[in-house]
Amino acid sequence: MEDTGGSKLIQNLTLNIGAISKVISLTPTFQHVTWIQQNICKKECCFFFEKGASLCSSAQQREDVCMCGYSKSEHVADAIRTEDTGDGTWDPHVHVREVPTDAFGDISFGGLRQTTTKYARVSTETSPEVLYQLMTEQWKISPPNLLISVTGGAKNFYLKTRLKNIFQRGLIKVAQTTGAWIITGGTNTGVMKHVGQAVRDYSLSSSMQGQIVTIGLATWGVIHNKEVLVNSQGCFPAHYPMDVKGRLPCLDNNHTHFLLVDDGTYGRYGVEINLRSRLEKFISEKTLGNKAVGVNIPVVLVVLDGGAGTLNTIYTAMLNDTPCVVLEGSGRMADVIAHAAGLPVNQVTISLIHRLLKKFLSLEYDNFTDLRIIEWTKKIQDIIRMSHLLTVFRGGGDSHGDVDVAILQALFKASRVSASQVVDGWRRQLELAIVWNRVDIATTEIFTDESQWKSSDLHWAMFSALVGNKPRFVSLLLENGVSLREFLQSEDTLCELYKQLPNCFFLRKLAKRVHASCYRRRKVFAVRNRVHSSQTEGIALNHVSDEVRHLLGNFTQPIYPPPATMYHFNMEDATSLSRSLSGSQAPLRVDLAEAQRDPARDLFLWAVVQKNKELSEITWEQCTDCVSAALAACKILGKMAEEGSDADEAANMQELADHFEMHAIGVFTKCYSASEERAKRLLVRVSPFWGKTTCLRLALEANCKSFVALSGVQALLTEIWCGELSVDNPVWRVTICMIFFPLIYTGFLTYRPDELIQKQNKKCEDIKTVASVTGSVRQTKAKSPDLTTVKSLNCWSRLTCLYSSPQVKFYWNIVSYFAFLFLFAIVLMMDFQTTPSPAEILLYVWLFSVVSEEVRQFIYDPDGFGFHKKARMYFRELWNILDVLSIILFIIGLVFRLTTKLFYAGKIVLCIDFVVFCLRLMAIFSISRTLGPKIIIVRRMMMDMFFFMFLLSIWVVAYGVAKQGILIHNDNRLQWILRGAVYEPYLIIFGSVPTNVDYSEFNLDSCTMNGSDPLKPKCPVLNENQTPAFPEWLTIIMLCVYLLFANILLLNLLIAIFNFTFQEVQDNTDRIWKFQRYELIKEYHSRPAAPPPFIILSHLSIFIRNVVLCRPPLKSRKFRTELPHIEEEELLSWEALMKDRYLLSTQQQQSQTMERCIVETVQKVNAITDRLEREEEISSAILIKRLARLEEQVVHSVKGLQWIMESLKSQGLAGKEEQPLPVPSTVKESSETLDCVDETDGFHVKARQFHYPNSEVTRFPVPEEKVPWEVSFSSYAPSYFSSEDNTDGSDAEVLENFRNPGGRTGIRGQGSLSHLGPNLHVDLVITRLRDSGRSVLEFLAVEDKQKKMVLPGGPLESAERLPSALLRTMGNSLYEKLHEKILEGILVFQGYVDDVRNTDNAWVETTVFNIHLDSSEDSEEIVNMSCSHGSLQWEEVSCRNGLCSDQSDSLRRVAMLHNRDS
Repeated sequence: MEDTGGSKLIQNLTLNIGAISKVISLTPTFQHVTWIQQNICKKECCFFFEKGASLCSSAQQREDVCMCGYSKSEHVADAIRTEDTGDGTWDPHVHVREVPTDAFGDISFGGLRQTTTKYARVSTETSPEVLYQLMTEQWKISPPNLLISVTGGAKNFYLKTRLKNIFQRGLIKVAQTTGAWIITGGTNTGVMKHVGQAVRDYSLSSSMQGQIVTIGLATWGVIHNKEVLVNSQGCFPAHYPMDVKGRLPCLDNNHTHFLLVDDGTYGRYGVEINLRSRLEKFISEKTLGNKAVGVNIPVVLVVLDGGAGTLNTIYTAMLNDTPCVVLEGSGRMADVIAHAAGLPVNQVTISLIHRLLKKFLSLEYDNFTDLRIIEWTKKIQDIIRMSHLLTVFRGGGDSHGDVDVAILQALFKASRVSASQVVDGWRRQLELAIVWNRVDIATTEIFTDESQWKSSDLHWAMFSALVGNKPRFVSLLLENGVSLREFLQSEDTLCELYKQLPNCFFLRKLAKRVHASCYRRRKVFAVRNRVHSSQTEGIALNHVSDEVRHLLGNFTQPIYPPPATMYHFNMEDATSLSRSLSGSQAPLRVDLAEAQRDPARDLFLWAVVQKNKELSEITWEQCTDCVSAALAACKILGKMAEEGSDADEAANMQELADHFEMHAIGVFTKCYSASEERAKRLLVRVSPFWGKTTCLRLALEANCKSFVALSGVQALLTEIWCGELSVDNPVWRVTICMIFFPLIYTGFLTYRPDELIQKQNKKCEDIKTVASVTGSVRQTKAKSPDLTTVKSLNCWSRLTCLYSSPQVKFYWNIVSYFAFLFLFAIVLMMDFQTTPSPAEILLYVWLFSVVSEEVRQFIYDPDGFGFHKKARMYFRELWNILDVLSIILFIIGLVFRLTTKLFYAGKIVLCIDFVVFCLRLMAIFSISRTLGPKIIIVRRMMMDMFFFMFLLSIWVVAYGVAKQGILIHNDNRLQWILRGAVYEPYLIIFGSVPTNVDYSEFNLDSCTMNGSDPLKPKCPVLNENQTPAFPEWLTIIMLCVYLLFANILLLNLLIAIFNFTFQEVQDNTDRIWKFQRYELIKEYHSRPAAPPPFIILSHLSIFIRNVVLCRPPLKSRKFRTELPHIEEEELLSWEALMKDRYLLSTQQQQSQTMERCIVETVQKVNAITDRLEREEEISSAILIKRLARLEEQVVHSVKGLQWIMESLKSQGLAGKEEQPLPVPSTVKESSETLDCVDETDGFHVKARQFHYPNSEVTRFPVPEEKVPWEVSFSSYAPSYFSSEDNTDGSDAEVLENFRNPGGRTGIRGQGSLSHLGPNLHVDLVITRLRDSGRSVLEFLAVEDKQKKMVLPGGPLESAERLPSALLRTMGNSLYEKLHEKILEGILVFQGYVDDVRNTDNAWVETTVFNIHLDSSEDSEEIVNMSCSHGSLQWEEVSCRNGLCSDQSDSLRRVAMLHNRDS
């Protein structure tokens, strides 16, 4: 109904629009323009107020200029008015308005490297949410995983080459690996230029992929050439000239996006700062991706160079808990902070900041006032005090290594310190590391020796790493204790993984299967379960199992059991379902009791079907049955490559399949070199994890020729080929024993059981020999083998083993086949009578036995392939096709032969059939190691011959038709036409030169004039003198050209093709022959012992046994063996050991490769170069410091000598003391009180915060050294603030009576406290012991208005009563009970508390009591009351209590009283 209504609405709109709909279409560009015009605004001055002449520069005096900075001509028409503004002033809040933006679209930068970026002119009042929507939805930028805000010097500054390279390389690396956004000022100056150069170098690097999002927030009013960006309909693109010589800065052409912030003024810098901070704060509150639930996007500030504005930016960011990374050596304010950060706070004095400012900001130092330096000192002290948010990257040290590591470690350090307020800070760090894909950071910062992880704690991380394609994290999590069995214990986890598969071939196939399953279910249960049929069915393991079974082959069983719900149908439904599914290819044979789950197999399969090489490599290493897993991966990938339509995707699948085949080869080679018998058992062992199939079967189905060609696999096949006979028996001995079988009882032929007994006896003798020498009886008992496991064969067994051996069967069939061909030839040449002779009847019986054997082979299906699969496999073999062809031709010839009219035709057909039977003889010799590969080469050359004959036929037909048309005129005899046009040109290739193309060989008697003689060709056209009329020169030239191309060119091309084929196939013929050898061995292994025609008796016995007596067919254990559980576990453990050895040897080989050695050498050379450069910089810096100190000492010495000389000249009069170097007064005060500061442990910090809470009042900056009242502070001028109307409080005399014992706070008055002087506060720490297997100390916490847990307490109004706030919090009953128990409480702390509300004249003093509840009745009653109260909660005493710092200290003291750690 919704679709119908929508279509009608669109139809009506189309009719109403009419002709306009033909012009306007809602293209993406049109929608983009419309959205920006509706949501993005700019600012413009709406009233022209002329600036005074004194305020205008000389350049601006020529034209009228408004107070906004723009000229009169740049204002809109209605802004130029003559009426007065009212108060005679220009107010930006009144005279600036918002209008739709007129500058947006694309910027095309000119120059050598032309780039195109997005831009928009936005108002300062634009909502950050709108800007974020613009970038993510309109500009299609992926949401960031990290926000890097780069700030610092806005003007060009020098950055050392080494530091510049480190910064650019680290910034790009962290942005590339984490998917971060980089936010800068956007202009082509200062730090923004360095960031742009880094992005440019990244984009030019061919080894990196993807785009780094670099967003520039610049001020519109200070941008050079901004006029070209203005277009009300958008610029697509706007051509922006890079004029770096202008007075105003240009945009940086290396940024990817620009937000040009407009406040309606011209020439004002720093307009974008407020919007930038709001945008960064908004982005930091967004959730990080869809998989890391609960984690916000982290923000980090990177600082280079900078001035006073940079210091304010750092201070504000750190107050918002944003970590900052400062690059030492970048200059100016960054170096000031970097040098001060290495000192304790009490040593960062005003005089130190003076010296640092004079050193690093020498050009601006003279303009700094003492008050500003005091304020900066206070801010720098606060910045250093927040050490968890400050990271100094020292390029000359080895602390971080690179800037990217420093940035990420700064984020981790900040989150680790704040983890006390978060339930699980480590989880947040791990989520960030996974999203950023930084295994190195996770290894050094999270998975350390101190951290202990449970497997269940990391399951979410494992899921996130798998879905996010983070293979290195998967490996790291497995190394740190993640159990795959616990992780995939629930099937829902695996189903969710398949739902989160990336778009791939398997997912599309799986979706089709799920859809088909839903359709069949709706069709079967349409009437009864109509409600359930309407519901959509998701991906289940049975769907995955069906699809994997399709890829592996129907000869396997489902790897996952069907869901239990499939067996809860009633009988009618089950009957209908069985009828609907009766047409399936193969029966579903699964034993639910035997269904086994291997979590490593499940993950490996999940990784393989999505073609993820790294994940599949890691999960394969965890597989129990690794050889079967690798071969199954080859089969699955090969099948998907065969069914896929994308050639590139199919090539990638085949490449991954070859990779896992090499793994299977490597592991099996290790297994075979360690133990041949175990390796052979590994090949034919039934794997319960891969559909009840074997390694050998998987290798054959996956077409793994290299694996099958291994010596271990071939040894197994040879062993099966020989049966119970020894593989060392010569062929001539086996042949003699076939005829003279009594020789087997004389030891003429060796059997395998006899070999095993001989080996065991020899081993026993060796052990006894060693025991006789060493004298140890224990070794003899321990190492003697069990001789009862192998028994010697009796006489009958030896005879049956001889003739049941596939090798002997093959030899008898060779003899039988030659006899059949001999009989066939005799019948055709000597005894082919009208009435069949006895020899011919014997031939027919013989052929019937051959036909019956072919039928048996076609029906025989021990592997459970099914009829269709078996038929495809049968007709895929060339020799089977020849068998069918020979049988069909024989039947046709026999039918013709039994009729009188077609008797001779039947003989001809039988003669042709004899040729086919002789060709079939080549299959017999394919078992030979010498002739087998040659037959493969012949087959390949036959394919080349076919294509060559197509090319040759073009020349033959072209020459033949032309020759026949020139020589013969209108010949209507078809046989002679074909002879002249095809047959004769074909014979010319082999040297038969025609005689009718020239006059000299012409003979009129050899032809007929009118074509009446059927035995002669027609004569050519003759002249009057009875000579041929055709042009002799033309026919001879045509013959020469034909011989040139056909005989020389094409035949030599054929030889070259054969040579190429031979060289190409020669290297692989042995491998191909070994692979095809399996089918012949399997054929003769299942073949009856008697050769044709006696084999008909064996077929009759098989028919009676299987059909008449209904007995199950006999199963051989040679190709398929089910081992006992204990033996299988032992074999798999041994296989896992061999796999580890293989992986170790592979790693060693990779580490010794030439490429790896070159890379390691380059890394070492780079490390040595960096170290030398670093040491050179350090030594030069130390030398400069020493020279500066020496110069300073020389200046002091000179001044001292001058003073001495002046004193001596005054003849002993006391001269006026002069200081060698004049210093400011603040430095004098600081030096006087330095000793006092050093002796103090610390001062209040919260009471000196710049912004007083719940007000707009700003404190006077009070550095650490000026806190004590005893220290003089002449510049101290705090403001007065009182939240209550108290006129007396501003009296200086009254305020002098109350002085904060903690020192100066930067504000006078009462503040937001209740009265001047001490404001008493009481906190109660109510504790109890909870016995839950271990004695746990708990405390009672209260939830405040901000949903945070605090200790119960409040301001104290009376000394006799508890605070009234407790009465409101706990209720009357609990309040009275606690009041009674307060006398039993222990005084934990009493005194001054550092509170943000403290002022110079009012402060908070807190008293902390501990009330411990024991097992008394009163205590139990209080516990019951607290548990029934909603806002109260018992919490365990620990370091992660979530309380503020003061209350955490009180809780720590209580824990020490009770001998507990908190």
